[in-house]
Amino acid sequence: MLATYPALADWLHWLDAIPHLRPMMIAAYVVYLLWLIGWIMLQKREPVATLSWILSLAALPYIGLLIYYVLGPQKVKRQRLRRGRARSGMEHYSSVCPPDADCTELVKIAQSTTGLAPSSATEVEWLVDGAATYAALIAAIGQARDHVHLEYYIFNPDHAGSSLRDALVERARNGVRVRLLLDAVGSSTIRKSFLAPLLDAGGEVAWFHPRQLLKPFKRPWLNMRTHRKLVVIDGRTAFTGGINITDEEDETQRPDAYRDLHMRLEGHVVRSLQLVFAEDWMYATGQPPQQLEMAHLWPNDVPQRKDGSIDTQVLVSGPDSAWEAIHRLQVAAIHEAKERVWLVTPYFVPGEAARMALTSAALGGLDVRLLVPKMSDSWFVTQAARSYFDELLQAGVKIYEYGPRMLHTKAFIADDDVCIVGSANFDHRSFRLNFELSMMITDAGTVAKLEAILAAEFAAAAQVQNERKRSLWLHRVPEAFARLASPLL
Repeated sequence: MLATYPALADWLHWLDAIPHLRPMMIAAYVVYLLWLIGWIMLQKREPVATLSWILSLAALPYIGLLIYYVLGPQKVKRQRLRRGRARSGMEHYSSVCPPDADCTELVKIAQSTTGLAPSSATEVEWLVDGAATYAALIAAIGQARDHVHLEYYIFNPDHAGSSLRDALVERARNGVRVRLLLDAVGSSTIRKSFLAPLLDAGGEVAWFHPRQLLKPFKRPWLNMRTHRKLVVIDGRTAFTGGINITDEEDETQRPDAYRDLHMRLEGHVVRSLQLVFAEDWMYATGQPPQQLEMAHLWPNDVPQRKDGSIDTQVLVSGPDSAWEAIHRLQVAAIHEAKERVWLVTPYFVPGEAARMALTSAALGGLDVRLLVPKMSDSWFVTQAARSYFDELLQAGVKIYEYGPRMLHTKAFIADDDVCIVGSANFDHRSFRLNFELSMMITDAGTVAKLEAILAAEFAAAAQVQNERKRSLWLHRVPEAFARLASPLL
């Protein structure tokens, strides 16, 4: 047989020519494997994810160790920032539900897992697509008098990015404090020359988890990004949702721009969103609370919780907490639902708990709908999502595929009075690896407006049929392979 493969025969003869080389290599591989298994097991992740990592990297001797070092899960320790909330003037955000709050089970779970108390908004405005969002955002920035705080995953130096930067430069020149926090991977196309006008005007820019591949004994943060989209203006107005700063989300610049959803909020809830930014800024820059001039961040004349009629809850999650707050709240809301569950997400890679919750709700007779893109910007994730379709369809879940534009909306509705909208996708990366920000709103009027938006999206999408035709090699095999790797996505 070796005669058929002369190169392999030569390699094996070379091994035999060096005394004890083969057993030494086998021993080295065993040591590598035991080290890798021990390292991965100590992460205490789900058994499926643990086994996926072990089996994948066992097939890559020595190289697998480097891959896991760079891309494997990591824990971020920054609880000291939360323990320092009293020093930042936010001591009223305690772990105890306020006496005037109607703390349902969902609210209690949210507060226990995030440390943020329930709040309220005086106004919530839904913003569909990038053009409307950018117009509202630039108009609000133009009215800023004290500060503008921005945190983005993607901020591109294109038309959308330049327009927003110019608005920030104008405010900074007029004495407004501008702080811009950007993810070092998502906003990697930005260069110093693009930021120079803002810095020259007195603005501040910080990078979240800058790449540190060349720093010895420091694990890179390639897989742990701030996926949040947040703007806070004067501590009174806030914007958040799923829309980044890029022409890819501006339908006036590109006819194939992403379909997406954002929101503008006013009221007491802005205090919580300000806290989220402040903690992220202090974590990224190392600045102490005193340097942020905390007294200016939460104006005394901002509405109190009792002044707002729209009950809200800020949800944050990331690798600095093991509770997976956004994931946990969505699964809990599905279990509590009595009539319907609508889920819209660009990336659908559910874990066992979420999949069980969705199928159980459908089997129980609820109106369970799932809207995903016909083809997302990741072919592999699209295949992984479709691998779950058969089980969901058989349980009675109605699945729709939106196209031809890429759907980037992340929205969830349970019954008539609960919705969750923000930056988090319905996948492992958003639930465990990224720093995410979503809003839970428990208000029938606000949910009804969101329902109208999503109903139009469902109407414009094609429903997936249970008995659809799929070829073995074009569909079923790629889907099965993608699903096998889904715990690593």
